[in-house]
Parts: sequence; C-alpha cells; structure tokens
Amino acid sequence: MMSELPEMRASDAERERIAEALRDAVAEGRLDMEEFEQRLEAAYKARTHAELEPLVRDLPAAGTVAPVPAPAGSPAAKGWPGRIGGRPSSAGAVGIWGGFHRKGAWTVPRKFTAFAMWGGGEIDLREARFEDHEVVIRCFALMGGMGVVVPPDLDVEVSGIGIMGGFGDKATGPGTPGSPRVRITGLAIWGGVSVERKATKDERKRQREERREERRLERDERRKSLE
Repeated sequence: MMSELPEMRASDAERERIAEALRDAVAEGRLDMEEFEQRLEAAYKARTHAELEPLVRDLPAAGTVAPVPAPAGSPAAKGWPGRIGGRPSSAGAVGIWGGFHRKGAWTVPRKFTAFAMWGGGEIDLREARFEDHEVVIRCFALMGGMGVVVPPDLDVEVSGIGIMGGFGDKATGPGTPGSPRVRITGLAIWGGVSVERKATKDERKRQREERREERRLERDERRKSLE
C-alpha cells in the first residue's frame, strides 16, 4: 500500500495511476475542473507517496456506485426488465495519454460521454444495467481509440462519423423484446471507434455446451439407425 511507505519516492507509473484516478473523478462529476487541474498539477510534481496519497484519499475507485438491484425473486430479477433502472455509475470517461474501462455490473446513464486523446478506452455493456429504456453513448476519439462491446440481444443504433479515421457501425441492429435502445454516436479524428457484438464468457460456454449436446444426440441417433 502507498500509505505504508509515505516517504518512498514516487515513480512515473505511480504518478500516472493517480492522474488516471483524477481523470475518472472529474468525468464522474466528483471534482470540478479547477480542483481537477490543481490536483493533476500536484500529482505530476509529487516526489513521494506522502504527497500523492492525499490527492485521491477522498475519492472512491471509478465506477463503484452500486446499481439498484431488483427485489430477489421478483419477475424483474431476470432478463431485460431487471437491468433497467438505477443510479448511474458515472456520466462519462476520459483517457488522455492513458486509458479507461467501463465494464462489469455498472449502470449506464441516459447520456454517457467518452473522450480519448492519445489514449484509449473500453466500454462494455454485456453485463451493464441501464438508467432508462433509451440511452445515448457519445464517443469522441482524437488520435486515439476506443472500443464498445454490446451483447447480441441489445437494440443498437450506431451513427458516428470518422474523419481520417473510422467509426464502426456493423453492430447496428434490433434487440430482443424488452431490450433497451442504445444510440452510439460521436466523432473519430485520426483515430477510431469500434462497436462490436459479443457474447459474455458464460453465454459462450453455454452455447458450446449446447453444441456438444446436439452433436451427442446426433451420434446417438446415427448409432440407433445402424442397429
């Protein structure tokens, strides 16, 4: 832990980790721009752990606001109804000379803005909750890139623009009944934004097991026909 060695000299990597935590905090609205700039300047000037630690002592880890779960045993506890509603985890994300991640059981707000410059980011919606039935994700990449991963059954519309770069729209398509609608828009300049549909690891495992079971049944049927 950094606090165990307060007089230890800070490394460039440690200063950058603190800077990334501050970028996440300003994106989530925990810091205003003036305080963010003051702390960021102090982070890059810090020589020891003791100087770095106070800069993030009052900040939680990015995206740690717990979603509001549906009551146990209720019909909304499964499927799309159980994943709509709750307090947003963050309003946006910033990656400048670094990166950001939003994945797992986080809650997507009605409007989420991501910005990457000389850096990158990952926005994964496969296990996410959604504040409302319709949300907008705005992605801006300047000489950087970011990837958006959506589940196969989500209603997605991609309408971003690429200038000397790319903004992938292959994931555009309808979802299953009850799916929230996600509009992904923005701008990529000398950079790129990719949007792809991908199943979760658990879903891919289930699909593999189903295929194995189908092949087993087919083999049993062939053996029976030869008897």
